[in-house]
This record gives sequence, structure tokens and C-alpha cells, in this order.
Amino acid sequence: MNRSRHRFPITPIGWLLLLVPVLTAFLGPLVAGSTRSEGGSLSPPGPEHPLGTDELGRDVLALALSGGTSIVTMAAAALLLSYLIGVPIALVIAGGRRRWADRLVLRLLDFLLALPGLLVLLVLAATGWRGTTTLVLAIATLQLPAVVRIARTAALSPGTSTAVESMLMQGEGRARIRLGYLGRSVLGPVLVDAASRLSLVLYLMASANFLGLGLASSATDWAVLIELNRDALFIQPWAVTVPALLLVSLCTGVNLVVDRSLSNRRTVRR
Repeated sequence: MNRSRHRFPITPIGWLLLLVPVLTAFLGPLVAGSTRSEGGSLSPPGPEHPLGTDELGRDVLALALSGGTSIVTMAAAALLLSYLIGVPIALVIAGGRRRWADRLVLRLLDFLLALPGLLVLLVLAATGWRGTTTLVLAIATLQLPAVVRIARTAALSPGTSTAVESMLMQGEGRARIRLGYLGRSVLGPVLVDAASRLSLVLYLMASANFLGLGLASSATDWAVLIELNRDALFIQPWAVTVPALLLVSLCTGVNLVVDRSLSNRRTVRR
């Protein structure tokens, strides 16, 4: 079999589902029309508004084209931050000799894991901690327990543990083992987890924005639009389904691309 065919993941459907919302998020604002309230509330599609208007009388097509930048950027920032902090913590406690430190970190993370995400966001909103930076930091912190546990489990797998012991016997430094070998070992599980965790982050972003923790409830954001217009789903479905489909496409595309990429990576190694 010619292995060169598997060097690059070829996933037309996955890439299509991924690129449509991403390109819409970053190029859509360049061609979007006005997002001001110019029509009646929840108007059906017509010549002036091809997809109708939303609860606030704004053009749904313009909102869909201009509402992706904030949610995509904030979700990516929260995910990236949680893994940049969580994975190194997992590698340190997994490759260390101090079992008490491992148990202490896990117990602290268990306490954080027990806190309901929405309740934490509600408390932050009630105490005046608002803004996009606060939202990104809060959601990234809420993801830390799961991220650390997944990376730690991957680093402590039987095959990995045997290889680490062999490298220690050969005189390899612990820092090199943690950042080098263990880092590569947890890459696959971490990428799969990040792809599936994106939907949870988007849900928390939408709920927080609707509560006024991050963006205003009138912001041109896909997640905010869904929360704002969900009660009018059967009156003006486009105001809900268009941003919802873009978010579903984003999550599905990321998962398909990551899964196929890892599958091709394993095939090439064989």
C-alpha cells in the first residue's frame, strides 16, 4: 500500500463543515450589512431581509455574517488557556516522585470539578465580575480539572510508564521526559478531548453572555442570538437555526478533522 496517500488527512466533509463557520466568522463582517434595528421584530424573510429579522428587529443575515468573530475567538482562547495550564500540570504530577503532591493537586481539582459551571458564572455576574476577559478566564478554569485528569491518565498508561522507566534507567533527565516523550504521548487524547470539549465551552459562553457576564444580551454574537431568540423559534426560525447551524457545523467539523488527522497519523506510523 502506498503510504504517501495518508500523509495528509483528506476529509472534505470535515474541512467543509469547519471552514464554513470559520470563514464566516472572520470574513463575514467585511460583507455584512447593517446590524441596527431597522425592521419590525421577528419579521419573516422578504426582499429587504432575506432571512427576516430577530427579536430586536435586526437583519438575521447581517447578524449571522458578523456574529461569529467574538464566539469563535473567545471559545478558542478559553480552550487554549485551559490546555496550556492543565497539560503541564498533568505532566509534572504524572512524572514526579512525590505522590503526596499528585494527590493534593487532584483533591484541589476535585473541589473545582464539583462546582456547577453555570452556578459559578451566576455568582461572578452577581458580584460584578463581568467582561470578556473574566469570562474566558472563568471558563478556562472550569475546564482545568477534566483537562488535567485526561492528560494525567494518558501519561500514566501502562505502555507510557514502561517507556519512562526505561528512559530513566538510560539516564534521561526528568524534564526532558516530561516535556518530550510524555508531551507527545498525551497529544492524541488531548486533541480529541479539546475537539469534544468545544461544544461545552460554547454552551457556557452562550449562557454567560445571555446572563450579562461577558457580552451584552444585544451583542451580535451567534451564541447570544440563539439565547435571545429561542422563545421565537416557531415564529421566526431563521433567527435561531442559522447561528445554531453555524455552531453545530463548527463543532462537528473540528471533531471530524481531528479524528481523521489522528487516524492518518496512526496509519502512517504503521
